[in-house]
Amino acid sequence: MPNEAGDIEVQPEIQLLETVLKDIAAGKLRVPKFQRPFVWRPEQMLDLFDSIERGYPIGSLLVWQTQEHLASLDTIGGLTIPAPEPNATVSYLLDGHQRLSTLFGSLRRPVNAHRSSDQQDWMWWIYRALSENDDRSNRYRHWKSAETPPADYLPMRSILRTMDFLAFARDLGDRTDSPIDIEGLVNEGELVAQRVKSYKMAVVRLVGGSLKHAVEVFSRVNSSGQSMTPDQMVSALTYESTGPDSLADRIDAMRERIASTGFGEVSSTTIFRAILAVTGEEDVQDARWDALARRVEGNLISAVENTDVALGKTVDFLQTVTHVPLARLVPYNAQLMLLTAFFDQCPNPDATQIHELTRWFWITSWSGYFAGANTTQIKQALAEMKNFANKKGQLDLTDQRSRPFPSRFDLRSARIRAFIIWELSEFQERWSPENTSVDAVKLLARADTAAYRHVSTKKGIENISSPANRLILPTDSGVSVRRTLLDIPSDKRESAIASHGITLDALECLRQGDDAGFINLRAAELARRERVFMDQYSTNYSHELVGDADIDTE
Repeated sequence: MPNEAGDIEVQPEIQLLETVLKDIAAGKLRVPKFQRPFVWRPEQMLDLFDSIERGYPIGSLLVWQTQEHLASLDTIGGLTIPAPEPNATVSYLLDGHQRLSTLFGSLRRPVNAHRSSDQQDWMWWIYRALSENDDRSNRYRHWKSAETPPADYLPMRSILRTMDFLAFARDLGDRTDSPIDIEGLVNEGELVAQRVKSYKMAVVRLVGGSLKHAVEVFSRVNSSGQSMTPDQMVSALTYESTGPDSLADRIDAMRERIASTGFGEVSSTTIFRAILAVTGEEDVQDARWDALARRVEGNLISAVENTDVALGKTVDFLQTVTHVPLARLVPYNAQLMLLTAFFDQCPNPDATQIHELTRWFWITSWSGYFAGANTTQIKQALAEMKNFANKKGQLDLTDQRSRPFPSRFDLRSARIRAFIIWELSEFQERWSPENTSVDAVKLLARADTAAYRHVSTKKGIENISSPANRLILPTDSGVSVRRTLLDIPSDKRESAIASHGITLDALECLRQGDDAGFINLRAAELARRERVFMDQYSTNYSHELVGDADIDTE
């Protein structure tokens, strides 16, 4: 029990997995609404079951036991759970939602639950392939069809139900024509069932206190590998003042609106930091969440609404002025946050401000300005951006030197992202074998970096990883990019390769088998053209033509 001062008490426990699932089914253990929705990928769900069968630890659960009422989910793992009894003591899950949703939704699934080829249905139907003997591999499977799975696929939903497991064992022989060891498979199934049913979970139970106490404890005990994100913490601490939608709900709505523009997904943490910047918070990176919640609680709703508007203007600026087509190409998340702060302070900038903002975007992207930026640097950048928005100062880029053309293609590098943004805009009309223009942005959105295909795949070439060895060029099935380039008809050759930034000399190197020469000549051509673009905003760049592409993004 908590002490008389109302402090929270921490009680470590060990519970059988089956006991934890029974508490969920009875409505005694609930998931508060400020938690993120279920986001695990199907392969993560299978890995969880594999870990449990092997007896590996899967991390502790953190629950808060209280008589306070929190808005909570009425479904977990796609299954309806009952409301808690009036005045009953309820436990709320603060950490472990993804794991318990996977286990509850699969192990407690009714036999008549809907099946289809829709992922929202089949993802909960998890099976153990009993005939697979390689115990080094993961033997858990999804069955992605409404049809009956193979006879040796043990449905995990049956292992907590003795009658259902016996029915599976009976059907195993009836449905199998091939000579297999029925008894051996049944024994294997019993062993799997026993391992799962006897699996013990570590539970850290917080008893009493307030929600603020509970989240504070969470932020301390789980500071390593923290799975509750900053916006979720503040969402939990301010949920009473945000109306029916929590802060996390509102951030999700913003993310959906941005994605609907074709810009793609912006991380919840980036939007959260933008909200903090709009509230007037100076430290948007490392603030203590309890203190932060107290400061922003009074104006959180208006800040969210203002951020939504400013973020929309930011995305419009990035798409139409700097020609950033996709969120994943923004070199630094800090740029999104700072631009949102600018447009909140200055929703209708003049032409001079737009030019300076564009210059700031490109120079900070080329120079690595935000690579490893600490709290103090971000605070200074935020203050400078707000002063600039209010025409009380300038954006100081004096000491920023643009880094050279990157030597390695890696989208984790801000310099590579800046190169791709420029490259997509520079080569808008690209030749293809079908003589139709290539929609490079659409291909990139669909295939990510795989859209940029290798020209040379020779082993041992020093510059094989260069961006100059990559093209966005759809080809016929089984035909390489190299072969496609070499087979361009002579009457179209010069204009076709120019549309991809390839010179005739570079193509000749490729024809002669000098792949390294091709890459070097194309790199020089791309670097030359990119530097012409750079000169519009800065002439302060590295004297080296080609340099390392640092991995410096979040």
